[in-house]
Formats: sequence, C-alpha cells, structure tokens
Amino acid sequence: MNLDLHAFLEQTLKEFSCQTGTIHRTLPDGENLTLLTQIGVPEVLLEKISLIPFGKGIAGAAAARCEPVELCNLQQDLGGVARPDAQKTKVAGSLAVPILAADGTTVLGVLGIGMREPHDFTDEEKNALIAQSVLLREEFLR
Repeated sequence: MNLDLHAFLEQTLKEFSCQTGTIHRTLPDGENLTLLTQIGVPEVLLEKISLIPFGKGIAGAAAARCEPVELCNLQQDLGGVARPDAQKTKVAGSLAVPILAADGTTVLGVLGIGMREPHDFTDEEKNALIAQSVLLREEFLR
C-alpha cells in the first residue's frame, strides 16, 4: 500500500500545530529536490519551491547538511539560510529534516513544517519530526 503523502503531511502538521508543510524528494541527480506535496504555501512561491538545489533555502540546507535545520523566526532570519522570498510564506518558526536512507548519508528528500508564530523547536520535537521522516524513507524506498 502506498502512503498518501498529502494526508501524511496533513496529519504531521496537526501533530505539530503547524500551518505549512512540504515534502520534497531528491532527484536522480542527487543535487536537487523536487516538491511532491505542500500545504499552506502561497501560490506565488510554488514555482520557487518546486525545484530546490541542495544548499539553498531551509530544505536545501537540511539536504546538504544531512541534519535538521531550524529557524525560530523566518521573518527575521539574519543568518542567510532563508531565501529572500521566504518571508512571503508568513511563516515564522520553521523546521526541515532530511529524509535519510538507512546509511544516514544518502538524502532521499526533505520534510519541512512551519508555523505562523516564532518558535524554538525542542529536541523532542526535532526527534519526533525525524521519526516522521523515517516513515517517509520507507515509502521512498518502495
């Protein structure tokens, strides 16, 4: 049985009290992510997030680093991780985790969530989202 990615994302957002989310998958080139599904991303940004190079933006940074990337307030990111158009999402707190193969180094994709209020994600929340990404790994390896 194939996982309904949109329903999976809806449930994940509900569990984390988030309003936006994305699931990207790594393309065969191993250097870019393609958007599979999203919730709450403004139409004006869909084209920009449909293809993300590793290292660019929050999802790309999570893919390049093979670790979670968090921004407490995307609206005031001064660290250069968020792309300039990211503020159009109206999201403040955001977290992206790579979907890793069992070897821990191959990035299969990225799961990202965001909320309207600034938020520091706890280690418990990060670990819970990583656990969600493992469920996606199983789907991506089918």
